[in-house]
Amino acid sequence: MDGLMSVFSAFGLATAAGLNAYLPLLIVALLARFTDLITLTPPWDTMESWWVIGVLAALLVVEFLVDKVPAIDTLNDIVHTFIRPTAGAILFAASAGVITDTSPVLALICGLLIAGGVHAAKATIRPIVTGTTGGVLNPMVSTLEDVISFVVTILAILVPILALLLLVVLIIWFIRWWMRRRKRRASSDLRC
Repeated sequence: MDGLMSVFSAFGLATAAGLNAYLPLLIVALLARFTDLITLTPPWDTMESWWVIGVLAALLVVEFLVDKVPAIDTLNDIVHTFIRPTAGAILFAASAGVITDTSPVLALICGLLIAGGVHAAKATIRPIVTGTTGGVLNPMVSTLEDVISFVVTILAILVPILALLLLVVLIIWFIRWWMRRRKRRASSDLRC
């Protein structure tokens, strides 16, 4: 059962990384350094070093500020197309127990795909928000993404099954949103 909870935790952490690469990495690094909630095995224990924690904190501040500005947030998403999936891969593989129970390559691929999928959804929705609201809602949407990333990270660590359920709800919501959007677009194309 412990291995299964580690897998649920890994899924939650990779999901959170798809929204904000540095927040879940920093939380995991800090919890691994100061608590027994997370134990990172080599080579992932490098995340506990003060240098890594400092760099993650600085990058988090930069991303937090840049992601609130319309148009610049789109550039930020382009840059993070590579960073967020990588962060998800690292978090998935570094989650306690997963790296020893599963092939490291499989763990990295799973994290990459999960965080990459969440990032793709985010990067698809954000330009629509910018275009339809003139960028007025960008700071609010970005803050909501940060809060969701934080909550999913904490849930993934403390109550992994809830993180998995939240992931499923988010996936269902995104699919329904996407289908409605496609349906509206198709009906507007028929009118023209």
